[in-house]
Amino acid sequence: MCLGLAVHLPGLTLAAEIGDTERGERLYGKCKGCHQVGANAVDRIGPHLNGIFMRRAAAHEGFAYSKAMVRAGADGLVWDAETLDAYIENPRALVSRTRMSFRGMKDAQDRADLMAYLRTFSDNPANIPEAAPTALPTDHDLDPEILALDGDPEYGEYLASECLTCHKSDGSSDGIPSIIHWPTEDFVVAMHAYKRKLRPHPVMQMMAGRLSNEEIAALAAYFKDLE
Repeated sequence: MCLGLAVHLPGLTLAAEIGDTERGERLYGKCKGCHQVGANAVDRIGPHLNGIFMRRAAAHEGFAYSKAMVRAGADGLVWDAETLDAYIENPRALVSRTRMSFRGMKDAQDRADLMAYLRTFSDNPANIPEAAPTALPTDHDLDPEILALDGDPEYGEYLASECLTCHKSDGSSDGIPSIIHWPTEDFVVAMHAYKRKLRPHPVMQMMAGRLSNEEIAALAAYFKDLE
């Protein structure tokens, strides 16, 4: 697809509403070492990104995704404007054990411009259901004060009984991911992503939604050092 036609073809004007496609193309330079996009794009270290909008996570056939990404797709994660924005900002916020080494793009306008560029490579943008939502970027910054909370591991142990009905205390992961020895920041970011319903697992959304910031910090402290 010719990028220069993006704002003239029917249905593609929405890409411009997200951000600046030309600036997004330049920002894509940070991604192209692992991901290709456009005509003749192929999988490299990461999958190609043609048609990424409204594609279920880990659904691109032929690419060997990480177990964490496959699990996220099975839980219902779909790449729309909201989830892509959150993933580009901080990949671990949605998929804690993702193999993607990118540290994240913190500037909201940079993310909007990058998504506007990627949006031009979706199939038939004028006709697919996510056309309108891509014009509504959202910022997902987690308050640094939440990350700075010093959790009480003893209180976390008290709270953990409900978690341990599914997650194993020995760190095994028989179909359910292990949460033992996670860095506290990873744990807190993940739980708040469920709390804000960025991560799609309904049970985890319910569980996280009942927890206060202090309780999430306490659970993070407990599971980090659980023997």
